[in-house]
Amino acid sequence: MVVSSEDELEQLRHIGRICANTIKVMAAAMEPGMTTREVDLIGRQYLEAQGAQSAPEVCYQFPGATCISVNEEVAHGVPGDRVIAAGDLVNIDVSAAKDGYFGDTGASFGVAPVAQKTLRLLRDGKRAMSAGINQVKSDARYASIGDAVGRFAKKNGYTLIRNLASHGVGQSLHEYPEEIATWPNRSERRLMKEGQVFTVEPFLSLGATFADDDEDGEWTLYSVPPALTVQYEHTVVASRNGPIILTLPD
Repeated sequence: MVVSSEDELEQLRHIGRICANTIKVMAAAMEPGMTTREVDLIGRQYLEAQGAQSAPEVCYQFPGATCISVNEEVAHGVPGDRVIAAGDLVNIDVSAAKDGYFGDTGASFGVAPVAQKTLRLLRDGKRAMSAGINQVKSDARYASIGDAVGRFAKKNGYTLIRNLASHGVGQSLHEYPEEIATWPNRSERRLMKEGQVFTVEPFLSLGATFADDDEDGEWTLYSVPPALTVQYEHTVVASRNGPIILTLPD
């Protein structure tokens, strides 16, 4: 989607804020002993109270309102009977739709007490996302996002998941520009248009470079090789003055 009016921008901010607040509410309620299904229900109830719908359910018949991935799970974790334990690394990814507009955001959290290496990974996951977002500007190269994230990861001793990319969003959950790499990609030649809406969502890892499903071929993706991985994600708009972040909580 390319934003063409202030009204469109405000609609996108509105659904983006709902998505961000959903994560905020879910993370605040999460504690050891809860199942991921119980955490997901909190997210569902918040979305419904705001008049929003779960985008994965609406678009892809995903079996949950939100994606909740724990430890070895990298993305698209299906809410269920898994019990959250102290020390776990949990990623919450919320995408939702309201009045024809879509927002998408994600964040990773440690369940106390959290190991020092996990705390560092969580801190640096946010920094990696910020490095990518700081490259967003109309007429800039999309490749600059992956270059910046790649420099950060290399400098700090991390790897990046290289088959889970950022994407366009706005009037559907996934739209042009598809497959925006958050790792160095020499083949990327596209430029960011003024008003273009898309996500920035690097997956920073302690050793994994790929995400794959299990033998059952279900939704949940796992790190390959197995390693703790964090994801932070914002929906942004490219403007001549830099990035406009749409998925900020109250």
